[in-house]
Amino acid sequence: MTKNRKETYKGIDLFCGIGGFRCAMDELGITTVFSSDIDKFAQETYCANFGEIPSGDIKLIEASSIPNFDILTGGFPCQPFSFAGAKEGFNDETRGTLFFDILRILKEKKPKMFLLENVKGLKSHNQGNTLQVIEKSLRKIGYDIHWTILNSYDFGLPQYRERWYCVGFDKNVSFKFPVGNRRGIKLKDIIDINNTDDSLKLTKFEIERIEYHFSAVTDQEPRVKHDNTKYKPNTKKGKYGVFSFQKEDGSLRFHVGDVAKTQIQEAFYCCLNTYAPTIIANRTPKLWDIKRKLSVDESRKLQGFPDNFKFPVSNRQAYKQLGNAVAVPVIKEIMKNMILYYEQD
Repeated sequence: MTKNRKETYKGIDLFCGIGGFRCAMDELGITTVFSSDIDKFAQETYCANFGEIPSGDIKLIEASSIPNFDILTGGFPCQPFSFAGAKEGFNDETRGTLFFDILRILKEKKPKMFLLENVKGLKSHNQGNTLQVIEKSLRKIGYDIHWTILNSYDFGLPQYRERWYCVGFDKNVSFKFPVGNRRGIKLKDIIDINNTDDSLKLTKFEIERIEYHFSAVTDQEPRVKHDNTKYKPNTKKGKYGVFSFQKEDGSLRFHVGDVAKTQIQEAFYCCLNTYAPTIIANRTPKLWDIKRKLSVDESRKLQGFPDNFKFPVSNRQAYKQLGNAVAVPVIKEIMKNMILYYEQD
């Protein structure tokens, strides 16, 4: 990637968390000249891996004080966008959100390109108005933008993680997002089957109802009803019951049988021969067949962080940090294409 590059690039890492964007930039030979995150535990992990403490609250940092750079990256929090202002300028529609800080830095520093990441739901947030504000705001300050939804499962990770990605350039670029073609990696490819850490084990309640599912399921009745007498009759579980069903990929789903609510999911367990659901800050994937959740190291692999990545924080914080992180291989492939197409046009 670096041999045929026309020039070297400098990048900044906003809302950097533990440095998923930084990992991708390091692998591509892009020098990170500035990083920022307000979370002290994320700062601690970032420092342990990159040797520097990120600057704090981006809202308190003047754009002019940031070193010059070519590429801005950021997985910005999707705070509600306000439409209370009567004017049409991007300041009125985005001020008070952290996206505004991205805009003011882009406007001041005018880098060649940027890469933003957010949840898939951003495209439909507030009936699509939020995305319209984002697009209009970025175009208004002179950027050619492209966005799509990509799934980390297509990029060699055993995790079904769909995210919104948006790239922008200071000139018109015939950009194309990478097409992931690496599906097929399963959890068994990253799991340490010999890990017997008691803290990872499922609870007795969880194990008992998983075992009950497999003792009661039949070809004629694949949907198993569980004892709901322990729940109060006026609750959804007490009224509609709890059911379990094994999906074709082997994962096991528990749900509340409220047809009107499309059978609300209550718990989900994957297995060695399938992929994990999206790892988020307060949810670590669990496997029914080995009766435990993923370890921190396995969760690291689920997000594609390098083998030597360190977590100097508690396991609780490490899980949270990984759940909030970006999938490194996806970021890397997008950034490779950004540079490739920018230099072609």
